[in-house]
Amino acid sequence: MSRADDIFIAMCTDIIENGTTTEGQAVRPHWEDGASAYTIKRFGVCNRYDLREEFPALTLRRTALKSCMDEILWIYQRKSNNIGDLKPHVWDEWADEDGSIGKAYGYQVGVVSHYSDGDYDQMDRVLKDLRETPFSRRIMTNLYNVQDLSEMHLYPCAYNAIYNVTDDQRDDGRLTLNMVLVQRSQDVLAANNWNVCQYAILLMMVAQASNMVAGELVHMIADAHIYDRHVDIVRELITRETHPAPRVYLNPEVTDFYAFTTDDLIVEDYVTGPQVKNIPIAV
Repeated sequence: MSRADDIFIAMCTDIIENGTTTEGQAVRPHWEDGASAYTIKRFGVCNRYDLREEFPALTLRRTALKSCMDEILWIYQRKSNNIGDLKPHVWDEWADEDGSIGKAYGYQVGVVSHYSDGDYDQMDRVLKDLRETPFSRRIMTNLYNVQDLSEMHLYPCAYNAIYNVTDDQRDDGRLTLNMVLVQRSQDVLAANNWNVCQYAILLMMVAQASNMVAGELVHMIADAHIYDRHVDIVRELITRETHPAPRVYLNPEVTDFYAFTTDDLIVEDYVTGPQVKNIPIAV
């Protein structure tokens, strides 16, 4: 059993057994047939994954790791808000006729701000600070720009990545790079492990580009929820057989964050249960 399986099973069990319902409340999401999409939710979930021990991919069902990486490259490397630049179709429901999702996600990463030492966008600033002042407590990206919310087709869910460096006295002299990921809302069945694996890969890429070791990913979710039409699917999923975590690593020859491609993600021994198909998505 992977550690990610343990965490996912415990979280889902807790939500189903101890969560509160939004049934009867005025909720924004709806199902395709027009019915309100209610949830069972837990407030303030915090999960920790140590990438030095294993990569946090579920084995209960397969997570498309290269697709996860492509979306994270779309946001933080390509800095795009157009689904034409993205291979997975996860954003199709929110794109306009031109393929844009508005001033969201990659658009916010690419906004240039003025600092005392020059002009930088958010990702370039992170990479510069990790090189020059790695023990700064100010190294982060924030996609939740209040002044642009009205021009986003969907408010950012996972929006704040905070980088923190520790010196674990490694024999090779490298520092350890950790991340706190803050998420305002999460559809646990559809998106939990997708987001975990995405930001684990982002942490790995930034660490390698900074000559550091990827350490802990701490995932904080304000509203972790299971939709009403997902509960039975989740109940079945968390009773499945589990398997050891896969071995996941990056091409060690790539040290430039902007040079990574999905071909540089190597996945070995990923054994999983069958995929859950036709998950209804609330919009």
